[in-house]
Amino acid sequence: MQARNRPRAAPAADPDAELVAAVARGDARAARALVDRHLPRMVGLARRVLGNQADAEEVAQDVFLRVWTHAADWKPGKAKFETWMHRVALNLCYDRLRKKREITGEDLPDPVDTGANPGEALQQKEVAARVNEAMQLLPERQRMAVVLCHHQGHTNIEAAAMMEVSVEALESLLARGRRKLRDLLRADMNELLGAGQ
Repeated sequence: MQARNRPRAAPAADPDAELVAAVARGDARAARALVDRHLPRMVGLARRVLGNQADAEEVAQDVFLRVWTHAADWKPGKAKFETWMHRVALNLCYDRLRKKREITGEDLPDPVDTGANPGEALQQKEVAARVNEAMQLLPERQRMAVVLCHHQGHTNIEAAAMMEVSVEALESLLARGRRKLRDLLRADMNELLGAGQ
């Protein structure tokens, strides 16, 4: 019986609840703390969905502007604050994708220097560019599911809540997205891996 009670208590313990309440009262330091805590994930999510760093930074700014102006509207216990922020970010990404259907993968971050020789570094950069291009070819909802689960590290349950779909629908989106990515990248990876040998 205690095991049943424990999962119910977990949603009430939102790590951002106090900060959000402070932001709702106009506390700029609390707003800064939320930005410091969540900005990298918001930018990362938007960059992977949109394929463009500048657009991702604008989306993240819009997310935090909405946090500042709508903090009082957030209802603790209904959903985690981070889930609400991801939902806002996804909606802003949807809006940008609708307005701008042609997205390029030119603004990729430089790969981390792992001590690879210049040929390996070039190959890693090419692989990253091709994966990003393939991600942009996925249907929007499949791309968002893959980004949330594989790049952001959310569980299927969390990602489903963020996308406002059932867990089964999310799993279907993930399966179709992975299959399409595999098909899109198969020829490229054979070419890239063959060129490196």
